[in-house]
Amino acid sequence: MAKVTPKKKSNTGFLAVIGVLLLVGGGVLWGTMQNKPKPIELPKDAPAMKAEGYLRGNPDAPITIIEFADFECPGCGQFATIQGPDIKARIVDAGLANFRFYDFPLTSIHANTLFAHLAAACANDQGKFWEMHDQLFANQPDWSTMATTNPRKVIEAYATAVGLDMATYNSCMDEQKHLPRIQANATEGQSRGVNSTPTIIVGNKIYPGGLTADGLKKLVDSLTAAGAGAAAPATDTAAKQ
Repeated sequence: MAKVTPKKKSNTGFLAVIGVLLLVGGGVLWGTMQNKPKPIELPKDAPAMKAEGYLRGNPDAPITIIEFADFECPGCGQFATIQGPDIKARIVDAGLANFRFYDFPLTSIHANTLFAHLAAACANDQGKFWEMHDQLFANQPDWSTMATTNPRKVIEAYATAVGLDMATYNSCMDEQKHLPRIQANATEGQSRGVNSTPTIIVGNKIYPGGLTADGLKKLVDSLTAAGAGAAAPATDTAAKQ
């Protein structure tokens, strides 16, 4: 489980660190990949974005399962590849709950993670977020910081595999179009008390490190029997599958 140490009574400082890492760190990463590096900057006068998760399942399901995750986090990879299929089949596809994924990149320890989060967001523009999500986690050892200094090149193969229009995808990546969305999701996680990945939130309770599919099924069944829903998502706009 990837973990960061929270600063007591210092949310502003933590958010500033994430912001700097997303803005400056992202620019450094892109500088290694482009002949002419493009700095990553947000318009100073732009209104703050709302967090925007990616939805899997029925948007009207009675319970929402929320995950804050880092695509390069090994624990997140294990959760997605081992527990994910069972959660989808037994809980989401069964209509017991829906599932929302929020970006929480730990760029201080995972140098390649922003490429993956941006790639997933660009895939979402073409209705392929979950396909890219699955590719990134299944192939995490091949594009992670320990494996390559050129993650974008490796990840492009996944974009092709899931059937993206590559011209549109590459334009999205070149523009770093969804960096503000990623930053907003990370900020939302911090506001909910997230300080490690993966973190699951169900029924207004936080479960650092995630839950097994069996454990999550029991929790959802318990909430269903009690007639209680999960915490409301930050927004209703999200990818669906």
